[in-house]
Amino acid sequence: MKNINNVKKVTLVLVLFITLAFVNKEKKELDGIKFFKGSLKEAKAKAKKENKLIFIDCYATWCGPCKSMTKKVFVKKSVGEYYNKNFICLKIDMETAEGESLGTKYTVEAYPTYLFIDNSGKLVHKDLGYLDPESFIELGKNALAKK
Repeated sequence: MKNINNVKKVTLVLVLFITLAFVNKEKKELDGIKFFKGSLKEAKAKAKKENKLIFIDCYATWCGPCKSMTKKVFVKKSVGEYYNKNFICLKIDMETAEGESLGTKYTVEAYPTYLFIDNSGKLVHKDLGYLDPESFIELGKNALAKK
C-alpha cells in the first residue's frame, strides 16, 4: 500500500513538471517572433495592407546556427516586440521547392540568411549568420532605415 502511494506521488510530480515545461515553452513562443502561417504571396498582400516589410528567415533543418536562432533569439521578448511590430515575419525551409526558388532569386548561399523585402518582392536588405538578440534587433533597424 505504501509503495502504491509513493508511485502515485512520483507520477503526480512528473505530470506537474511536464505541464510546467509545456506552459513555459508556450509562453516563450508567445513572447518571441510570431511567424506568419501562409505563403510568401499571402505575406506580400498582408505587408501591403499593413505597410510593412517582410522579414524572411531562410533556414535549413540541419543548420546549427539556424537552430540556435530559433531557440535563443527568435523567442526573446525584445526581439518579438520589435519584429512583430515592424515586419511580417516568415520562416522558409530552403530545401523545399519554395525555398529553392527563393534562394535562387535572392542568391541565398549560406544559412541562416535573413531577407528583408518589400511587398512587391524587391530586396531591401540581406544579412546572414548567428546574431545575438541585440544585434538582431539592430539588423531590423538597419533594414527599416533602407525602406
